[in-house]
Amino acid sequence: MAWDLNKGLEGLDHNVLTGSLEELVKWARRMSVMPATFGLACCAIEMMGAGGPHYDLARFGMETFRASPRQADLMIVAGRVSQKMAPVLRQIYDQMMEPKWVISMGVCASSGGMFNNYALVQGVDQIVPVDVYAPGCPPGPETLLHAINTLHEKIRDGHLTRRAGEGLGLHVEQRDGQPSNQPVTLTSSGSR
Repeated sequence: MAWDLNKGLEGLDHNVLTGSLEELVKWARRMSVMPATFGLACCAIEMMGAGGPHYDLARFGMETFRASPRQADLMIVAGRVSQKMAPVLRQIYDQMMEPKWVISMGVCASSGGMFNNYALVQGVDQIVPVDVYAPGCPPGPETLLHAINTLHEKIRDGHLTRRAGEGLGLHVEQRDGQPSNQPVTLTSSGSR
């Protein structure tokens, strides 16, 4: 039986799509990632810009940022993390549903940035396992979208379901046209 393109979906009479349950689950996870609102500094403005109509996160199934960690499965840590905020960040991470992922957005979240002092955590990966690092100071919405797409690829490939709680530590390249002080490439290890 041929499918009549002029009839649209009505031309598909009694057909069945098949696939493995694992592939269906990975597709559903990838297309329904719900990020938690966790903006800490100037990177949060760029994260809000990525959620606006120009970049349209709705095409990735991420149109609403969740205010409750119990409804979120992605934490985008946007900005520097103080020592006082670290226990709060960990508590919110622990309250998120499984499977859960973390994107470290900006050099302040990834390594403490220019703030090398006792008051700030020198890398959010000391508090929570980070899956993808987005470089920049601050990284633009294009870089955040690239990090989200990298996360989606890893969910589709199934690598993130095999992690043992330490995160993947993927680094993505900067995509917003800003000069980067050091080259950052996509690696599968936690080191830079």
